[in-house]
Amino acid sequence: MKNAEEAIRGSARVLNAMADDEALLAVLAQAVARCVDSLRAGGKILFMGNGGSAADAQHLAGELVSRFEFDRPALAAIALTTDTSILTAIGNDYGYEQLFCRQVQALGRPGDVLLGISTSGNSPNVIKALLAAKELGIHTIGMTGNNPSRIVECTDLCLRAPSPHTPLIQQCHITLGHILCREIELEMFRPE
Repeated sequence: MKNAEEAIRGSARVLNAMADDEALLAVLAQAVARCVDSLRAGGKILFMGNGGSAADAQHLAGELVSRFEFDRPALAAIALTTDTSILTAIGNDYGYEQLFCRQVQALGRPGDVLLGISTSGNSPNVIKALLAAKELGIHTIGMTGNNPSRIVECTDLCLRAPSPHTPLIQQCHITLGHILCREIELEMFRPE
């Protein structure tokens, strides 16, 4: 089990690096504020990603619509990764690169937030949707790793995990996502 022990220690190192990254924590605070402002104004948060990042998008939307740490009213969040009829229609008719862009054009409104998750930071369908969102007046937040990537240029705010390795990036993303959900929930509804 030496490999398991090293994997756990590697996870701990990257999570500790994230906790010590003042710039990352400042961007996270800005992302929370942007989401809260949107929700208070009647907007919504749209999540997207591919593969494991698609699962994270669904997970985080679920935390906001249902609950995270305490009972409270539902918050407006949608994962653009879940409707197989929409996904296959867009993929078939317009191509995979348009998968999220078409949904942003249909569902997004000025003042909403679009959060794109991409471990590489270069997923063409995520990048296209982020660029379309900016044209529509939708705030954009990215999650990626610390390799050079296009998502940094295409977002208002970008949460960059302090690792170039996909499994560690994904672990950071769900941790950051949970913190985002917790802080949004606390800002929107202080528990009694």
